[in-house]
Amino acid sequence: MNSSFLFTVCVAATCFFTLLGTLFFMRYRKSRFRENNETVNSSSVSPVPPPCCVSRNWVHNVFPSFHGEDVRTSLLTHILKEFKSKAIYPFIDDKMKRGKIIGPELKKAIQGSRIAVVLLSKNYASSSWCLDELAEIMKCQEELDQMVIPILYEVNPSDVKKQRGDFGKVFKKTCEGKTNEVIEKWSQALSKVATITGYHSINWNDDAKMIEDITTEILDTLINSTPSRDFDGLVGMGAHMEKIEPLLRPDLKEEVRMIGIWGPPGIGKTTIARFLFHQLSSNNDNFQHTVFVENVKAMYTTIPVSSDDYNAKLHLQQSFLSKIIKKDIEIPHLGVAQDTLKDKKVLVVLDDVNRSVQLDAMAEETGWFGNGSRIIFTTQDRHLLKAHGINDLYEVGSPSTDEALQIFCTYAFRQKSPKAGFEDLSREVTKLAGDLPLGLKVMGSCLRGLSKEEWKNKLPSLRNNLHGDIESALKFSYDALRREDKNLFLHIACFFNHEKIEIVEHILARAFLNVRQGIHVLTEKSLISTNSEYVVMHDLLAQLGREIVRNVSTSEHLTREPGQRQFLVDARDICEVLSDDTAGTSSVIGINLKLSKAEERLHTSESAFERMTNLQFLRIGSGYNGLYFPQSLNSISRKIRLLEWNDFPMTCLPSNFSPQFLVKLCMQGSKLKKLWDGIQPLRNLKWMDLRSSKNLKKIPDLSTATNLTYLCLRGCSSLENLPSSIGNATNLLNLDLSDCTRLVNLPSSIWNAINLQTFDLKDCSSLVELPLSIGNAINLKSLNLGGCSSLKDLPSSIGNAPNLQNLYLDYCSSLVNLPSSIENAINLQVLDLKYCSSLVELPIFIGNATNLRYLDLSGCSSLVELPSSVGKLHKLPKLTMVGCSKLKVLPININMVSLRELDLTGCSSLKKFPEISTNIKHLHLIGTSIEEVPSSIKSWPHLEHLRMSYSQNLKKSPHALDTITELHITDTEILDIGSWVKELSHLGRLVLYGCKNLVSLPQLPGSLLDLDASNCESLERLDSSLHNLNSTTFRFINCFKLNQEAIHLISQTPCRLVAVLPGGEVPACFTYRAFGNFVTVELDGRSLPRSKKFRACILLDYQGDMKKPWAACSVTSEQTYTSCSAILRPVLSEHLYVFNVEAPDRVTSTELVFEFRVFRTNIFPTNTLKIKECGILQLLEEADDEHRQSFSSDDDDY
Repeated sequence: MNSSFLFTVCVAATCFFTLLGTLFFMRYRKSRFRENNETVNSSSVSPVPPPCCVSRNWVHNVFPSFHGEDVRTSLLTHILKEFKSKAIYPFIDDKMKRGKIIGPELKKAIQGSRIAVVLLSKNYASSSWCLDELAEIMKCQEELDQMVIPILYEVNPSDVKKQRGDFGKVFKKTCEGKTNEVIEKWSQALSKVATITGYHSINWNDDAKMIEDITTEILDTLINSTPSRDFDGLVGMGAHMEKIEPLLRPDLKEEVRMIGIWGPPGIGKTTIARFLFHQLSSNNDNFQHTVFVENVKAMYTTIPVSSDDYNAKLHLQQSFLSKIIKKDIEIPHLGVAQDTLKDKKVLVVLDDVNRSVQLDAMAEETGWFGNGSRIIFTTQDRHLLKAHGINDLYEVGSPSTDEALQIFCTYAFRQKSPKAGFEDLSREVTKLAGDLPLGLKVMGSCLRGLSKEEWKNKLPSLRNNLHGDIESALKFSYDALRREDKNLFLHIACFFNHEKIEIVEHILARAFLNVRQGIHVLTEKSLISTNSEYVVMHDLLAQLGREIVRNVSTSEHLTREPGQRQFLVDARDICEVLSDDTAGTSSVIGINLKLSKAEERLHTSESAFERMTNLQFLRIGSGYNGLYFPQSLNSISRKIRLLEWNDFPMTCLPSNFSPQFLVKLCMQGSKLKKLWDGIQPLRNLKWMDLRSSKNLKKIPDLSTATNLTYLCLRGCSSLENLPSSIGNATNLLNLDLSDCTRLVNLPSSIWNAINLQTFDLKDCSSLVELPLSIGNAINLKSLNLGGCSSLKDLPSSIGNAPNLQNLYLDYCSSLVNLPSSIENAINLQVLDLKYCSSLVELPIFIGNATNLRYLDLSGCSSLVELPSSVGKLHKLPKLTMVGCSKLKVLPININMVSLRELDLTGCSSLKKFPEISTNIKHLHLIGTSIEEVPSSIKSWPHLEHLRMSYSQNLKKSPHALDTITELHITDTEILDIGSWVKELSHLGRLVLYGCKNLVSLPQLPGSLLDLDASNCESLERLDSSLHNLNSTTFRFINCFKLNQEAIHLISQTPCRLVAVLPGGEVPACFTYRAFGNFVTVELDGRSLPRSKKFRACILLDYQGDMKKPWAACSVTSEQTYTSCSAILRPVLSEHLYVFNVEAPDRVTSTELVFEFRVFRTNIFPTNTLKIKECGILQLLEEADDEHRQSFSSDDDDY
């Protein structure tokens, strides 16, 4: 059935409901609310229609049931004529042969009709055919919620109900020879239809006039009861409703509740409120009045300017009451609303309120409304709600990336996914809209119907200019701000979006009386957010701010020339000003140049900034090679407070540079050799970041930098020392010297920076020692010395740093031992010693560091034993000692009570089973020399995973066979694996890597999830029981001797992630095969497949470089789309990858298109690998779901 016909049917059907419209409407509302609740509690995409009459695909508008001889040439003729005039098309059975019983065709016609009209005439009961029709109609009314309209023509309803009088006589005659069951069925149907209020010919004088009145009334009822499609296709409503429902508290039926929905402009507050209003008003919750007052702030602007506060409230309350009672009224005073509504249960939505007077006038307090009332407000001003005593607030967040794309596509393509060829463009536009629903809607509508080339032509404009509809919606909020708050908004939009609040406060301290209060105001009005200590402004709001500064000059008499504006944020304008020495003026206080947006080569002179004497904020980004500066600059404003210039091209700052007011200096990747000479006033400096300035040999004197909190010199590979004045930076919290490879030592004064909390010296490979007075670092929490390969020992005072929590010494390959004072570090929580290859022993009393929660000794290849005091580490959950090849013994008679995981993988000298804790859950013993498992392991109550290497003794230990979860057999000479392996009842992973003489595999345990038989180059046969495994992965890489039966078995065996095996073509068992990277699956002419689960197979064109291939599969069905991905195992020749994929939840066509892509890496998926062939096999619905899960994994192997 095509969509146009369905549309015609639905439209026509709206013309024919009748007297039971009210009953039906309430039924529909009830079922619709139930449907919406199901939608709310499930996905966040478009609602799923309920199984009721309003959402069925009805084949016919009306099914008329009548006795032909009574009405065909009289009443029926008039009715059919009116049907035709109102575009109502009934089912007509003229061509259908009437028999003794109604056939399947007629039953199907009844079931497929939206309305049944029963014309009860005097001889109606004389026809068993009519009575069977009626019985089926009443069944459909009950089961399908079909509407039934009885018209009694020259018969008495009481006679019909009780089957008496002339009607009863006719009925009894028809019942002769019929079974009691049939008679009872007919009798019940007549009784039911007679009780339905319908139309009686005794009540009208003019047949034609009455029929006209009836059909007109039906039309009116239908218009009011037709299901709303206003919310079809909405994205994300389910998630919103789930979060709002607890605030509404539907269980508190006697309580009046006021709820606030708040968020930035354009985020979808009104849409959410409309959806919520629709749900609640459709819930048959007996609200006596319901009203949605739209755009309250616009109502307020229509009040005469001369009105005082009282008259403004009076005007608002009068409008509100007129809307709620649906009648224009005038009120004499403000007490009318309370008097009118105090005993009424009402549902009120006041949309987009922005002033307290609006709330006072229309919903001053809960006492104004009757029990059970729900009053809902939407606003972008959280403070407004809180000041009114409304504490149940829902903050509307941005949609997810996937939801944003769906919203955009709904308006751009009228479907939930991009059209073919528009995928990348759609994602770019979605990103430009900043995931703001208003922006997504406007941009999608703007691009709808345009060609791909037209999209590309419009993109530059969308990147640089706000669409008028978006701008007008957002600017209203800006215009409502006070002057100082507007100024702060523009500063944030142009310079401080995504900046730390602390830095913003200090940089703007001289320009604003109270920056923190201003930030609070903008946050309350939803114009910024302050999550995680950062100021965040939505991209579209930031773009609005930038457009405002472009169009507004500093004063009325100035022109709009770029050099005379306060802020320069447009790349072209900035290039124009910087290329002309005379263009800049003292009006400019800020320049923010994103070089990635510069389109032309830019040449500047030494005097580029000379005329900008009031410049306070200068930010020049990186990423553009067309910027040419001279070898030096004459000057930069003495008022500079923010200087960010990545890839700064000069070797030093101007000789007259004054950092007196400088708060933040960030010059990453610069060519600087030094900043300045001598002592400069640095009392305002809070943040200095010179990372990756590889030519920097020294940093300036920091004697006056007493307020410096952050200093980053990471990757300054020419830096050899620090000035002793660094100790004067007494407020320094974070010092990063990582990767300063020429740094040999540190000044002893470094520990005078007593507030230092984080000190990073990672990969300072030339560092030989630390200053002895490290114990004075009383606030030091984290010290990272990882990769300091020349460091041989630590100062003995390190244990006296009372607040040290994290100590990283990984890859300190020259470190021989730790000072015994480490036992005094009672707050130490992390001790990372991995790959300290020279470390021979740990301090005897290491166990005194009782707060230790992380200890990694992996790669400590010289370590022979652990001190018994480790038994005191009662908070240590994991001990990792991978590759400690000389470790021979572990302490005995200890019980580390918190130890849950012990990893001794590769401890090849260890022969005795470790019994250091009975609370272990995960025990890794692969690559050790342990051959026996003690029987006491059966009493370990928490043990879940035991990973071991194979030994002959294991077969003789039943308790071991019952416990092992991972087994590695790497004996290259082993010829076969005995049947004992199936006794490993908990085995989850079996690795047979490199067993080159192994020819066959026996029956494997049913618990097996992961089988790796890679490089078993002689392997030919597999046991057929493999098919019964509930496995995740199979790896048969480089098993080139596998016979065809084995290949077929692997291809057919369900696996949840990936099976990989050698092969040069997709096996024939895959029903749909194609060369290239996509294949189309026909669904046997039906839009819903037997199963949404499929098995896929791809053959890669081996290209030599396959570091970590990453596969993606998309499944498309017209307007629906789904995708999944996984990491594959790299191979060195042609191999097949077999995995499971899943079709979209809603399939709308009779074919599915599967498209595969494979990338070289999952980090930068830009370089795809060629797929030679692909195949698809549809799985049976009854197959085990666990065998058919879609592939999606972060596992390193897959």
